[in-house]
Amino acid sequence: MHAIHSRTPRDEPPLHPLDVPVWSSLSTLHAPLALAAGPARRYPKEIGPFIALPPGEHASAAELEALVDAQDEVFLLGQTISAPTGWLTDYLGDLLQMHCVEPPKLDRELAIQALTEPHHKRDVRELTALVYPHYFRSETMRLGRYFGIYERGRLAAMIGERMGTPAHRELSAVCTHPEFTGRGLARHLFAWLTLDLLAKGQQPFLHVAAQNKRAIDLYEQNGFTVRIEIPFYGLRRQA
Repeated sequence: MHAIHSRTPRDEPPLHPLDVPVWSSLSTLHAPLALAAGPARRYPKEIGPFIALPPGEHASAAELEALVDAQDEVFLLGQTISAPTGWLTDYLGDLLQMHCVEPPKLDRELAIQALTEPHHKRDVRELTALVYPHYFRSETMRLGRYFGIYERGRLAAMIGERMGTPAHRELSAVCTHPEFTGRGLARHLFAWLTLDLLAKGQQPFLHVAAQNKRAIDLYEQNGFTVRIEIPFYGLRRQA
């Protein structure tokens, strides 16, 4: 008996890869990172709490239990689910998926550093623990490149790459230390990385809560527009 069935908001083929971003990422760009059981794929929990199924396919309770520890919670983007006994689902609302339709402009030059050294990673963990705690894990930086701006010896703002395919890249972890807000640092990083991805032939995209008007305004000012509304679900194993 099938225990979980994946559906998408737009089941009529062909689906665009960004309609199911977690699955598209785990089956292409991040396939080497994926943990698999049956058709299901997930990121290792130290990298990120996301899981996915191929659109329209099923996974058994045993297959899910092989990927998710008791009392652990994972998240799905772009897929709705019918969960088995012993699991709880939580509809967390629709996110806006935005993509770049017009290149942004950079209005100044700032020193941007690639965050690749051990002390950079320590600084990233401290900043994300402060302002972006739930989805950023100890090994999240394995998903892509991360960049930051330092002021007075501290990581003032940062941005990174999360999910993606060879043709698409998600901007994520756009955040500023509370002591350095109001200076346009996050906006500069956002525009800079968007332009870098476009120059590489990759389509920048992102996800944002519909209620986060401040962030949406920032993204729209930098050439992004809403592509689709995408459902966001939590799935928790009880035992």
